[in-house]
Order: sequence, then C-alpha cells, then structure tokens
Amino acid sequence: MTKSLTTFKYLSFDVVGTLIDFEGGLTSCLKEIGTESGVEVDGEEALALYRAARYSDATDLFPDDLVRVYLLIAPKLGLPAEKAYGERLRDSAKSWKAFPDSVKALADLKQHYRLIAMTNARRWAFEFFSKELGNPFHAAFTADDTGTEKPDPAFFHQVFDFVSSEGASKDDILHVAQSQYHDIGISRQLGMTNCWIQRRHAQKGYGGTIEPAEFTKPDYHFTSMVELAEAVRIANEN
Repeated sequence: MTKSLTTFKYLSFDVVGTLIDFEGGLTSCLKEIGTESGVEVDGEEALALYRAARYSDATDLFPDDLVRVYLLIAPKLGLPAEKAYGERLRDSAKSWKAFPDSVKALADLKQHYRLIAMTNARRWAFEFFSKELGNPFHAAFTADDTGTEKPDPAFFHQVFDFVSSEGASKDDILHVAQSQYHDIGISRQLGMTNCWIQRRHAQKGYGGTIEPAEFTKPDYHFTSMVELAEAVRIANEN
C-alpha cells in the first residue's frame, strides 16, 4: 500500500524538466537562432535530435554540454554550426522559466516538507533555476556536488546520507520527478516512494528525455505540480 502523503518529512525533486521548462528553453533558443538564420525550426524534431546527441559516450556535464550538442544538431536543423551559437544555447539556461505552477506549488509544499533539489545540472546553472523557483530548497545536490548524475545510485545515496545526518532515512523522502529514466525507475529500485509528474501527458513521446528501457508505475502520478500540492493539502485536512 502506498504511504500517505502526510508521512513524509522531505520531498526530493528533479529540477530540470520537472520544475524548470528545459524543453521550452531549448526550443525557444533554437527557434530564435533559426529566425535570425531564415530557418524554421520544428520543436519536437529539435528535441529528438537533442536527446540523441545528449545521451552519448562523449557527454559533458549539463548544461555545459549544450555547446557540443548544438554543433552536432545544428547541421541537421539547417542552423549555422558555429561555437558561438552553442555557447548561446548553453547560456540560455540562465533565463529558462519555471513551469507556470512550479513556484506556487513549491511554496505550498514547503509548509509541510523540507524540499531537496536533486539535479544533473551544474551548480552554476542550478543557482539560476533556484532563483527562478523562489529559492525554496532546504538542501540541493548538483552534478558538481555529487560527482555523478542520476540515474547513478551514488547520487541518491548522497541524499540518503544527508537526511540521515538530520535523523531521518530514505523512507522519509517522497521523490518527485518527470523523468522515468533518470528518476522514477532508479528511485523504485532503491526502495523510495516516488511521484511521477507527467509533464508531457498531452504530447507523444519523451521529448528531450531519454526513453527508459521499461516503464515504472509510480506510487503517485500527477500531470502537474499543482495537482501534487492539492493532494497534499487534502491529505493534511483529513
């Protein structure tokens, strides 16, 4: 039986794709470059190319890796394959927007839990994301802090060690994420309770996120952060 939402002390969050609209940020920047170059960029095509380029053996930490990725996908999109444009795509992360429901939902959830960010992004980028989200986090773990990326179990174990230092355990954490590949599957394998925020529920495919080898049925399933916040509110009133 799935544990009640009232039993958790912490909510751990994937950030990019769950709270920050990275697909919108990526495609917006690529379309701007396309407009300047007289090329119409299809957003879904760009995301598919990004996904294929991003998940290779030559990847660097995110979002620094966007420079390399851009140079790979630009010719296929008809865009100028110049490093300066790749750097522009990387730097666009500084202005990526939160999903419309993220800030309010996090503020509401913060009244009930300690919020932990778990992101494959580098610390420099996370600082911009956190500010965009209203700096709601009790603690944050980035690729720079952990030396690895999800779905590596080592990333999660560092979070387990942190909550242990505060007298809690992984059983006190509800892990919230949109990525089946990076978060939902591995959190299940590690014995965590998880919550899938299906951001692409109205779209086909996995967009900019790698497709999992197999689908993991989550403990909780919502299509938005506001639905999670509302479920928590109701649980606390009952």
